[in-house]
Amino acid sequence: MSQIPPTPSSKPRRLTAAAGLAALEGLALAACGLVLLVLALTGHSDNVRNAVVGALTVLALGAIPLAAAYGLLHARRWSRGPALIIQLLALPVAWTLVHGSAALVAAGVALALMALAGLVLLIHPATTAALGIGDRGQV
Repeated sequence: MSQIPPTPSSKPRRLTAAAGLAALEGLALAACGLVLLVLALTGHSDNVRNAVVGALTVLALGAIPLAAAYGLLHARRWSRGPALIIQLLALPVAWTLVHGSAALVAAGVALALMALAGLVLLIHPATTAALGIGDRGQV
């Protein structure tokens, strides 16, 4: 059964906001991956191979929230799962940052707030209804 995406006027703002948060997280991961790759390739690492693999992994992880953002923006049902997983994975990362050095506390707090906001947006009834999730018992 194909799902007709909502028109821009009927799409809830929460869905667009969730897509924006996921895109922001994906872009941040991609930027971190690029920085790590540049550092690895310019000799700022003891083990270049491991550093390159780590950087490419972070770049690949950035593709997940970007794909979820695209799906949320186009009201695709499949996109909610990856978006929820990314928000849940961001919470322990934020916890680690908050309990790290003083320079990373602000980043940890910002990440935690973004993840919590993303979770709230993704589980909101207007969002689930726009994605066609719920009440599957009805035919």
